[in-house]
Amino acid sequence: MRAERSGLRAKGTGLRAKGSGLAAAAALISATVAQTPSPPQPTFRTEANYVRVDAYPTKDGAPIGDLTQADFEILESGAPQKIEQFERVLIQGNMPQEMRREPGSVEQGRQAAQNPRARVFVVFLDINHVSVEGSHRIRAPLVDALNRLIGPDDVFAVMTPEMSARDITFARRTTTIDGFLTRYWTWGERDQLNSRDPVEDQYKLCYPGVGPTRMCPDDDRGVADEMIERRREKLTMDALEDLVRYLRGVREERKAVLAVTDGWRLFRPNPTLARQLYCSVPQATIGIDPRTAKPTANPVQPGTGTSPMTCERDRQTLAYMDDEQQFRNLLDVANGANTSFYPIDPRGLVVFDEPISRPTTGLPPRGSTTITPPSVDRLRLGARLDSLRTLAEATDGLAMVDSNNLAGGLKRVVDDLSSYYLLGYYSTGKLDGKFHPISVRVKRPGVNVRARRGYLAATLADATALSRAASSSAARAEPEPAAIAEARVVEAAVAPLAGYARDVPLRFQIAAGWKPGDTASAALWVVGELGGVATVGDAWQDGFDATVTLTTLTDATVASGRVTVPRGARTFRMALTASQPLQAGDYVLRVGARAGSASIPSRDSARLAIPAAPDAMGALFFRRGPATANRDVPTADLRFRRNEQVRVEIPTAAPDPVTARLLDRTGKLLAVPVAAALRDDSDGSRWHTAQLALAPLAPGDYAIEMAARDRRTITAFRVIQ
Repeated sequence: MRAERSGLRAKGTGLRAKGSGLAAAAALISATVAQTPSPPQPTFRTEANYVRVDAYPTKDGAPIGDLTQADFEILESGAPQKIEQFERVLIQGNMPQEMRREPGSVEQGRQAAQNPRARVFVVFLDINHVSVEGSHRIRAPLVDALNRLIGPDDVFAVMTPEMSARDITFARRTTTIDGFLTRYWTWGERDQLNSRDPVEDQYKLCYPGVGPTRMCPDDDRGVADEMIERRREKLTMDALEDLVRYLRGVREERKAVLAVTDGWRLFRPNPTLARQLYCSVPQATIGIDPRTAKPTANPVQPGTGTSPMTCERDRQTLAYMDDEQQFRNLLDVANGANTSFYPIDPRGLVVFDEPISRPTTGLPPRGSTTITPPSVDRLRLGARLDSLRTLAEATDGLAMVDSNNLAGGLKRVVDDLSSYYLLGYYSTGKLDGKFHPISVRVKRPGVNVRARRGYLAATLADATALSRAASSSAARAEPEPAAIAEARVVEAAVAPLAGYARDVPLRFQIAAGWKPGDTASAALWVVGELGGVATVGDAWQDGFDATVTLTTLTDATVASGRVTVPRGARTFRMALTASQPLQAGDYVLRVGARAGSASIPSRDSARLAIPAAPDAMGALFFRRGPATANRDVPTADLRFRRNEQVRVEIPTAAPDPVTARLLDRTGKLLAVPVAAALRDDSDGSRWHTAQLALAPLAPGDYAIEMAARDRRTITAFRVIQ
């Protein structure tokens, strides 16, 4: 069950204000592909039935480095396979930072991750399941481990539950993450008294924990606290699954996720949480808005800024969620995506799972106190540690739990991932699009081998469809490598749309480029949009102020913008004003929105890379339909309806004409016309635009390809109804 409404996916709260730099994010939905020849790269087989396997053999926990090709056996679905490629890969880390070639853009980082001889790491900071003490303890060991891990070709990224997987960007130098972890060492938010999440504050206002009263015997004690715990765990499970699915589109070879977390209780359905409260049976979430006296699905209580209907929707959804089942699904998806988890419990050797006296919302639940009974605490602690061990064992990783030697535990990870064997074979299995299990064995006695458990076979290219129908032998025909690469490009562009299944407080899209004839300073535009969960309360009805700040990685402000959004509007578009010439390079963008001092602000941030002239990055989206009075309105929400039109704009400095076409999520061309144009604006900027009506499309994910000379850009959007 996925949470698709209200506060169940409040991305961008919690860590935003204090730790925005921790999210090594790109804030892009587009995948830009250069058609010009790239620099010479190592040659790797890319046939559809060619499978690469990275194997990690150990004996008594130590890597083995003297195996030969004859020592290995590979079985696919029980059938022996002939090994065609054999190579031992030994990675030497501890390189000086200045010798690490940092990717020049987000796209270059993705391309670096596709090198089969490079290793890909993602550090997942589970902010809601790590205490402040834990985030402080893990900083030095984690950075030291990354320094020893990252080789000359390796890349790593950072993600938090508040991010979409599309926000991650791959890098090689660890100085940035070291600086941010040092500055924002309080990123762990478990057990913090003051919540930074407006949705959690709303739960506490809806269910204050006053207990039974003379007028009503219903008991609301403990409701808000359980909802918060369940929602936090749900956000983490969703983010991990989103990450794994995204990494599968990045590359076929092994990926390693270093998950810094205390673990999870893996909540099961609890009908008691959905019980009757305040002497009223939960009903359809329709009420009367006291401000307009009209029916509404989201009325706001005067004086509180809370929406009881939103709270009730979330309570019913959270009560019946099953994180244990979603966790099992995550393991299956991770194995199919060849992603291994290395969970790290920053607490070390743990005696108690929770503080001796834990603060509660209002009064403690009936029959309990603020002190969790030792027997209950012991069960919860065991569940968290078991979840981490299972996550590692089921995905061929290592779990660092129950140890105060964090540096020693991370050294095991370094040793485990620094020596492996790269094997390759031509599969004798069918190109059926199904999961094919793999087993790797070593003939030498006493050797344990960890390797990918299987892969998702390719399907036949559209060009072979007729041949496949005419002859069964064509079922083994190989698609052209270019077709496979094309499908992966579209898949990578579409994959981030998974993050749009939930409502969030704030979204934004970025576009940056160079104006014609001006290579001295880049230009940057931002489109932001508030979600319904962020605008609860009377203060937002009269509009709000939006601010955008662009800083260097060392926090020096280089550009900013501010706009007042009028009453009734939720979106804004602004061009940033630079205080100095804006050069190509890496920056951090911070976006905030607030409706007066009485409102809870919404903030988010992303890291971006402005390319060198004349290249551009990002895209801006506009919608047009009945909801916008048939006007083009900027939007950061990439979910559109069939009665709307979508327009995409990409900055360009060249006068070249542009063409556009519509693709489905697999890269197949659709016979739906797309109007493409070149437009010059009064501010000196130039744009490639593409616009189409969505009426002919069924609900689903789509991509628009825009091409001009030797450059093309693929942007994705979703049709919901």
